[in-house]
Amino acid sequence: QVQLVESGGGLVQAGGSLRLSCAASGLTFSNYAMGWFRQAPGKEREFVARIDWSGDNIWHVPSVKGRFTISRDNAKNTVYLQMVSLKPEDTAVYYCAAGRTAVAVTTRPDYWGQGTQVTVSS
Repeated sequence: QVQLVESGGGLVQAGGSLRLSCAASGLTFSNYAMGWFRQAPGKEREFVARIDWSGDNIWHVPSVKGRFTISRDNAKNTVYLQMVSLKPEDTAVYYCAAGRTAVAVTTRPDYWGQGTQVTVSS
């Protein structure tokens, strides 16, 4: 059974930092591209960042580029999202996802985590 378990969310002041982690089990982690999504209250879930299986191909949406960094450690079956210079509009539930390719993880992930809440106060 595949499980993606996010952690690291919390309450932080604007300008602060958080690092989210997503631990994967039940799948061959290095065979999957990984992604982060978020869903703010009253809004649809949106894609944030993705990383291919090797870590060489990375992409972030423009709204977080330069502030968020996705990375992975295949030895630990974990993907990370380092977030700095957080803004109140970054407040959302953050989800990690796994897909067979970088395109697939962006558009139709095979697996989802349960989410972790990030709240940025002004």
